[in-house]
Amino acid sequence: MKKHLLFLVLLGCQLNMLSQEDAWVYLKDKEDVAAAIANPISILTQKAIDRKSTHNVLIDERDVPVNETYIAQLKGAVGITVMAKSKWFNAVHVRGSETNINTLVSIFSFVDRIEFANKNLNTSKAKQPKKASKLEGASTVFNYGNAANQIQMIRGDKLHLADYTGTGMTVAVIDAGFPGVNTISAFQRLRDAGLILDDYDFVNRDDDVYTGATSNHGTLVLSTMAGYVENNFVGTAPDASYYLFVTEDALSENPVEESYWVEAVERADSLGVDVVNTSLGYTTYDNPNYSYTPSDMNGLTTFITKGANIAFEKGMLLVNSAGNSGSGSWQIVGAPADAPGVFSIGAVKADGTLAAFSSRGNSTQPTQKPDVVAQGQASAVIRENNTISTANGTSFSSPIMAGGIVCLWQALPNKTNAEIMQLVRASASQFNMPDFELGYGIPNLEMALMSALSATNTDANDEELRLLPNPTKGALRLSDAFEGYPVSLNVFDIFGKLVLETSVSEGHNHIDISSFSKGLYIAKIQSENKSKTIKLIKY
Repeated sequence: MKKHLLFLVLLGCQLNMLSQEDAWVYLKDKEDVAAAIANPISILTQKAIDRKSTHNVLIDERDVPVNETYIAQLKGAVGITVMAKSKWFNAVHVRGSETNINTLVSIFSFVDRIEFANKNLNTSKAKQPKKASKLEGASTVFNYGNAANQIQMIRGDKLHLADYTGTGMTVAVIDAGFPGVNTISAFQRLRDAGLILDDYDFVNRDDDVYTGATSNHGTLVLSTMAGYVENNFVGTAPDASYYLFVTEDALSENPVEESYWVEAVERADSLGVDVVNTSLGYTTYDNPNYSYTPSDMNGLTTFITKGANIAFEKGMLLVNSAGNSGSGSWQIVGAPADAPGVFSIGAVKADGTLAAFSSRGNSTQPTQKPDVVAQGQASAVIRENNTISTANGTSFSSPIMAGGIVCLWQALPNKTNAEIMQLVRASASQFNMPDFELGYGIPNLEMALMSALSATNTDANDEELRLLPNPTKGALRLSDAFEGYPVSLNVFDIFGKLVLETSVSEGHNHIDISSFSKGLYIAKIQSENKSKTIKLIKY
């Protein structure tokens, strides 16, 4: 009798174990993310902070611990055992019955989704993760629709083709209000991917940048970088992460807005932001006693300009609209666009000619202003009512360019802010003859990337394994110093597709790729006892 009873007990235990499932419970948010990131020593050791700094690794939300209050509540749920936790995934590994695990979605509002270890259970019963329309891999091409001209003008679309869409980069947008960004479908992709990291209204001292602000300006600005309407609109940095800050009081003009801006940039620095876009400028105020004169736009005088120069020293890249005073009495760029440490963006029409309203530079400024230009007249934007329209102003040429710069910096993560700015200037249409209207002209971001890659493409320790010239217009040869003929040469495009397969010998050392499209390729050189893979640039 005892043996039968023991058998039944063991059988019951086995059945109970078989009914248990393992799953990952993904949580919606974390506790005090902004505060933790602003004070990293509270969540990381100094050694970890130093290592991240050495390798230019951002301290971000993934470094913040999982909310312990959420874990405690999961532990108290019926039939649930918490097995492990991951701050990188903001997830908790649980064990329990399929029914009890699925119930967590409905009883805890902080649960985002559940993913069972048994993939067969993820078809319908578990809440599936939201899928942003992230275009996986470099082989998918964006249909830019209404926004095509403004990104193609600066060749930002070529960076997207190479899969540089802003992923891993962090941007702060400092503006005057973002109504609709939290609700309209044009930003659904951004929200689903968790790319709006945080927001704050420095004017009203709250975290509502959507309904408390009195302007839709920030929504339009953000759309040029991060908006997405399938087949109709794609921003210039659709996969970057964003902080949204309000510092502009649209109801009045007062110098306190300069202080709000400096405070916001300080916070951006503490959060590890890479690029700041500001489509604001300050010249005159409601109280004329506070107003500046054109001679004050000398890159040194205003509070906001001095703050911008410090921000540049801290390593951030600040992109700012040049201003819309070109056809008025003021004419020249405003603050902080006058700062040497700010990359100031003027405006052109869709055909690349100067937009009359775009503010000019002058000889009193210590550096060339504007730096460069982008489309700012009839720029495609998305409004808070989810409609696509056009708008005029350097307010839009600035973020269009900022998004392109974000993608370029993603491709060249070891470059400093100053180096990235100079690469963009050097790629522009009138780099050798800048003026006070277009600055250095319209940049070619594809050329900027190729220039940077070609500068690092020579291996001094392996001179004999080189293709010359590189970059090339089409004619190539293997360096004469190489004596290991015959050699096979395979060339792949940026999607990994083999586009050339040939051999090189002492009597046949000429390769013609003039029919190739301009861009970046990967060449693999293979001899009997040597091989090398190099970047090859066709221009």
